[in-house]
Amino acid sequence: MAHPFEDVPPTTLADLLGREQVMDTGIRPLWESPRVAGPAYTVQCPPGDNLMLHAAIYRAEPGSVVVVESGDVDYALAGGNVCAVAQRRGIAAFVVDGVIRDLGEVRETGFPVFSRGVIPIPGTKKELGALGVPVRVGGVLVHPGDIVVADEEGIVVTPAARQEEILGAARAKLAKEAEESLDDWEAQHRARIEKALAEQGFTG
Repeated sequence: MAHPFEDVPPTTLADLLGREQVMDTGIRPLWESPRVAGPAYTVQCPPGDNLMLHAAIYRAEPGSVVVVESGDVDYALAGGNVCAVAQRRGIAAFVVDGVIRDLGEVRETGFPVFSRGVIPIPGTKKELGALGVPVRVGGVLVHPGDIVVADEEGIVVTPAARQEEILGAARAKLAKEAEESLDDWEAQHRARIEKALAEQGFTG
């Protein structure tokens, strides 16, 4: 079942939430996946180790977006089989502040992954990190249950406590924009730009 936030573009959420809830540009979709939305299942992995992400795929609820703080880009957090099992278990996507491998397999299975890239060498599975704790991913502090929306425009995190408020505001904003013609938008935009220029003393 689609998550209610799946209909809301990250651009709309970013307008409502501001820069601090938007992940940095280094975390990108690894293939042209559709928009994903779901509650964060948070994972913290020590540098070079992926044990906790591999544990998370058996613990996250279906529909979750598994969000990982890893601390390095030298070792892959997951590969094709892990992504395939996550997909089979109903996980919506991985959003990882790190790298993965087996991109061809991941693309072929159609599992959405947002990461800093790919590297062919896997991490170890020897160190405990943490599950279900606040993590910092792409510069954003993500708490378990926060709503993560990700597509080619970027990744925005809505705090769980504000999800109803933000969803309502986003739907109202989208409805208003849908009613506005480009001519109307251009007229308002031009007036706003000319006013801003005049206030700065620009006469060109």
